[in-house]
Amino acid sequence: MTKPVNGFSRLTKNEKIEWLAEHYLKSDQTAVSVLKQYWNEDDKLQKLHDEFIENTVTNFYLPLGLAPNFLINGKYFTLPMAIEESSVVAAASKAAKFWSERGGFKARVINNKKIGQVHFLFRGDHEKLRKLFNEIEPKLYKAVEPITRNMVKRGGGILDIDLIDKTADLENYYQLFVNFDTRDSMGANFINSCLEKFAEVLQEEAKKQKNFTPEEKDLQIIMSILSNFVPECRVRAEVSCPVDELCEDASISGKEFAEKFVQAVKIAEIEPYRAVTHNKGVMNGIDAVVLATGNDFRAVEAGVHAYASRNGNYTSLTHANIEDGVFKFWMEIPLALGTVGGLTSLHPLVKLALDILQRPSGKELMEIVAVAGLAQNFAALRSLITTGIQQGHMKMHLMNILNQHQATEKEKAEMIEFFTHHTITHSSVIEQLEKMRS
Repeated sequence: MTKPVNGFSRLTKNEKIEWLAEHYLKSDQTAVSVLKQYWNEDDKLQKLHDEFIENTVTNFYLPLGLAPNFLINGKYFTLPMAIEESSVVAAASKAAKFWSERGGFKARVINNKKIGQVHFLFRGDHEKLRKLFNEIEPKLYKAVEPITRNMVKRGGGILDIDLIDKTADLENYYQLFVNFDTRDSMGANFINSCLEKFAEVLQEEAKKQKNFTPEEKDLQIIMSILSNFVPECRVRAEVSCPVDELCEDASISGKEFAEKFVQAVKIAEIEPYRAVTHNKGVMNGIDAVVLATGNDFRAVEAGVHAYASRNGNYTSLTHANIEDGVFKFWMEIPLALGTVGGLTSLHPLVKLALDILQRPSGKELMEIVAVAGLAQNFAALRSLITTGIQQGHMKMHLMNILNQHQATEKEKAEMIEFFTHHTITHSSVIEQLEKMRS
């Protein structure tokens, strides 16, 4: 049994790998070689990657693909997408091309408001606490001026601060609830710095109150942290076209396609088991662009799924209808994204991805990312209600199966030709490959 290790972070990268190989990889030098083969030959670039996180031993690569032909608000974009799943980039590209011929995507940011909270316990008279808050509110703004000065110059900053009484839900529990505008940055560090200063001032001022009891003076800060649920930091993306222009599949009319599509969306609106998979398709597009642009896809995922549950039931993020012969498909989602700060100025590929997107503002990136999610969901539903999703997915997955079984270039070419006329399954690919080799 492996013993705990002390001082692991102080080991060199090679020493960390040696320790890993000895204790978990049975000293397998092939495994060590795999780790080292992903090191960048440029030492300066590798050092940059090593310092992104702690205890780095290698780089973990994801493919970076391009989805062209996205017409958004009258302007063409090519979307960089970092993702490992087969068919996502192809599906997004196909949806982009389809809608570029029908007026393109429309997108707009509804609000850019972000939220932070100081969570604290106050054991005493609520009215005395309210009076204290009203008195010190100007001091709270004043205390963070050194932090907010540059943000204010860019047109952002603190929008408002409120005292929230949550004692009905948890004994003695209150919040300072703060709304922020962080402009083109995601703003996590900015928000958290402001909140911690607010907490410090609140606690100090409570101790100074002569009319507070000793227990009331002992105001207890639990934590100060931004929220990744930002229901007002919202963006809308949509597409529409006459029903008779909707479908290119000869086996189904535009009217039938539109009606089946709307019903598929309605099922996701009322059936949580379907909604989760439906929304996962939306996030395939969103996460890929969020990751490529150096934003926090975990925060985006958490916030979006909370939004999908905001009315007490988990439901579809997208919606569709037919009105006066026009099909419309749309989505409103919360997205807290940035184009400055974080990895945006550090990671070479992130900088390149933002260049590919023509250096968007934070709001423009929100629009682009929302469109990526809508396009991906359209592509998935289009497949589901026509040919079925496996035909396209397995066609893209074929190459992964062949690579997994070390197929040669000649074998790949023959297998691609064979499966042009046969159904692709994992077992059928392996069976045909074995036949070819024997």
